[in-house]
Amino acid sequence: MSKRITGRYEKAIAGGEKVDAFIPFDLPPARPALLIDAKLGHRLHEAEQALVRLDLAGEMVPSLDWFIYAFVRKEAVISSQIEGTQASLVDLLAFEAEEEPPPHAEVEEITNYLDALAYARDQLASKRGLPLSMRLLNGAHKRLMRGVRDSDKQPGELRRTQNWLGGSRPGNAAYVPPPPDKLPQLLSEFEKYIHVDDALPKLVRTGLLHVQFETIHPYLDGNGRIGRLMIALLLDQPANWTAPNKINSLQTMN
Repeated sequence: MSKRITGRYEKAIAGGEKVDAFIPFDLPPARPALLIDAKLGHRLHEAEQALVRLDLAGEMVPSLDWFIYAFVRKEAVISSQIEGTQASLVDLLAFEAEEEPPPHAEVEEITNYLDALAYARDQLASKRGLPLSMRLLNGAHKRLMRGVRDSDKQPGELRRTQNWLGGSRPGNAAYVPPPPDKLPQLLSEFEKYIHVDDALPKLVRTGLLHVQFETIHPYLDGNGRIGRLMIALLLDQPANWTAPNKINSLQTMN
């Protein structure tokens, strides 16, 4: 499988400077096509088997609710720590145990993540709820950013300005995402691929969707957390992990 994201560059203005914004090609990869070689196929099988074991563990524990409770909170803490939050799982549990917990900005960021995930899962579980879509992710983003640092950066809305990652200014940025006027088309194609039924294994599709989302970087802040939350939603669908022999039916490279 190619180790680089494929796409094209386009001139854009960010912070008064001309920059080369990157626009990824639509999914699935076609230039070049995604190939699963023997090494990747083996690693994919190992990952799928690990998820199967996790499913089995969930069936064996005395309380599935507590099993999910612990894993969801651990994910919320780790995802928030990646973004710089210093609060720990112990801090979160202590915060939840108090009847009237005192304000704690970093713990609130984690509880917002939990609220966003609960909202999204409730929507997907309801017959009248939203499907996995940008509208759903926007709703989750609104809850994620509510009342915390950078909550003024358009919670629940796609960015309307050019952003950049790394560097002290746009001109020396490590990465410049697509210009805001490209987001509607890019996200429309992204959303379509969520619901496309192709031959790629579920884990590969999930990885592709996550990379595409982060490459597009549709929000001014919170992209990393929403992208990781989306992985949980994609994997929360009914388990149907690829059998080892199905990999052989895909286009392979020996």
